[in-house]
Amino acid sequence: SGAKPEFLYVATESRIIRFPYRDGDLKASAPPVTIIDNLPKGGHFTRDIVFSRDGKTLYVAVGSKTNVAEGVAEPLPADMAHEMAHEVAHEDKGFVPGVMTSGPERDRATVLAFNPEGGDRRVFASGLRNCAAMALKPASNDLWCGVNERDMLGDELPPDYATSVKAAGFYGWPWFYIGAPRDPRHPEKHADLIDKVITPDVLLPPHGAPVSVAFYDGAQFPTDYRGDAFVALHGSWNRSHKSGYKVVRLEFVDGAPTGRFQDFLTGFVLDDSRVAGRPSGLAVLPDGSLLVGEDGGGVLWKVTWDGK
Repeated sequence: SGAKPEFLYVATESRIIRFPYRDGDLKASAPPVTIIDNLPKGGHFTRDIVFSRDGKTLYVAVGSKTNVAEGVAEPLPADMAHEMAHEVAHEDKGFVPGVMTSGPERDRATVLAFNPEGGDRRVFASGLRNCAAMALKPASNDLWCGVNERDMLGDELPPDYATSVKAAGFYGWPWFYIGAPRDPRHPEKHADLIDKVITPDVLLPPHGAPVSVAFYDGAQFPTDYRGDAFVALHGSWNRSHKSGYKVVRLEFVDGAPTGRFQDFLTGFVLDDSRVAGRPSGLAVLPDGSLLVGEDGGGVLWKVTWDGK
């Protein structure tokens, strides 16, 4: 953290590594050091990372291995799970509900938290099927996730979403989505968790596949953009008609999400069988412009405002 960072952290599927870094470095000055080496493999393999504002907590997003955990062992009873999985399933507020404590989904569909050296491993939040994108809201420690929701419920269910992520929060996967609605593949399971499910802040197009979130804290764009967030929608195979393949802007008023979004960068969908690009990465530059990486054509776009 701060103006003179000392390390560059990199997430791979199963490890978090870091390189020594000084301002101006254009190549690594030393081999990387592994600080976390036992992240789950398989299934959703992206591992986004972000630090808390004070640099003391490293958040690591780990998606689920399966679509909706059909045939996967249920979580242990809360009292037993809390005792057996205390190392990985606790927060200051107590046991995190809905955490799989055994089997292929153990520690998955979660945001994990560590210290900067890779120790003090714990579950920060759960029930997030695939938080493929994370960011901190400006001037706060509020963690936000862009989440890819489950498949095989049709073109229009369920919505993907972007949401603030609360400590010890439970967001429903695999039994519920967007609050209390129940996944039909898990009938009558875990009624005790219904009241604990947190409804996401902003619903996005189903199967749009959010893969990057960037809050706008620059000064180049019009003033009403400041404090809003951009989300890159990568697009998904799981629709009969194309959806996503664009960058959207989430609206905030007085620092709070309105639940609304608007298209910001479009034009990548040519027809229902062809796309010209797939937005993937976002970054706000010091001059206030927006960088958009897209991995369909391998292009890096720079979006600026000419003041008109």
